[in-house]
Amino acid sequence: MGIRIVKRDNCPLWKKCCFYLLAVVIALLIGAVILIAIGVNPIDYYYRMFTMGTVGNKIAYKTFINYLEKFVPLALTSVALSLAFKMRFWNIGGEGQFIVGAIAAATIAFKCGPSMPMVLTVILMCLAAMITAGIYGLIVGLLKVNFGTNETLMTLMMNYIALYALYFIGETKADWNFFLSEDSLRPVFKSFSDLAGFVSFPIVGKFQLNICVILTLVVGVLIFVYLKYTKQGYEISVVGDSAGTANYAGMKVNRIVLRTVFLSAALIGLAAAFKVGTAGVLSTAITDDVGWTGIIVAWLAQLNTIMIFVVSALICVLQHGSMVAATVFPQVDYSFANMLQGVILFLVLAADFYVRFRIVFVKKGGKNNG
Repeated sequence: MGIRIVKRDNCPLWKKCCFYLLAVVIALLIGAVILIAIGVNPIDYYYRMFTMGTVGNKIAYKTFINYLEKFVPLALTSVALSLAFKMRFWNIGGEGQFIVGAIAAATIAFKCGPSMPMVLTVILMCLAAMITAGIYGLIVGLLKVNFGTNETLMTLMMNYIALYALYFIGETKADWNFFLSEDSLRPVFKSFSDLAGFVSFPIVGKFQLNICVILTLVVGVLIFVYLKYTKQGYEISVVGDSAGTANYAGMKVNRIVLRTVFLSAALIGLAAAFKVGTAGVLSTAITDDVGWTGIIVAWLAQLNTIMIFVVSALICVLQHGSMVAATVFPQVDYSFANMLQGVILFLVLAADFYVRFRIVFVKKGGKNNG
């Protein structure tokens, strides 16, 4: 008796949805077992987490504002990473590209904010972050097309170059370091919220919607159209399926790779500008790990732009909700959300495998038995 893995000819949409939903439910059940083991009622915890403490909360609007501040950079970073992933360029450098984008945006805020209108300063922050992050990602693209380097390893290493550069800026008190506050004896990042910031619009009551949310949704629509209805988007798909086929069809593969890598990194830089511009201050934890979480989101959404926004929203509920729940259940810290994300990813990938393939038992005589 042998075992063979055979690709499925077709799997109905309803069955796919059932498999993925079952994977999420099993992950939540595993989380419930862990919660019970540490003495926490899983129903109470999940209720608090999924509602993010908004039920019966007089300042629930602040919770939702904080939630959207997490959602914007994660969704935009995930969309950006999916561009490179569609081309089979494994951009693991989201963290580093986010950091250099944030540094560039903060630099513009400090240098241009005092002498320019706020609107112009914000526009320059976004452009500087996009160009700087785009070039940072393009370095790896150039090494890839010219020398055949491994982009996974290179982008991973460049994360740490950017990270330690940020640490150096945040820990070095010197006359040149305009990022730090002059009034503090120890190194503390200086706020620029009075020099530059993104506007918010009143929606309901005291709730105000930051323009970054609207811009992120607009970018998502543009990327969806770009991938589905433009020649450049089609070229990304062809290169991702087979670079050899793209070459045979007359496509300039190297140029497509460089263009897409730059766009991917530039959009991550834009996400950084949104994050640092909203926060009004640079910090060593400015990324909030969106470069890593964005990889999970992109794969859970199967690189589908629309689904990326849905998955980002759900992941942010896990992250922000777990922080809120931790105030009621101190024995469960923020890392529980990260663990739950990992379990969900593992089980969804397992479900995806079962959707794409089936296991066939083969008798010694060669006949299938399943």
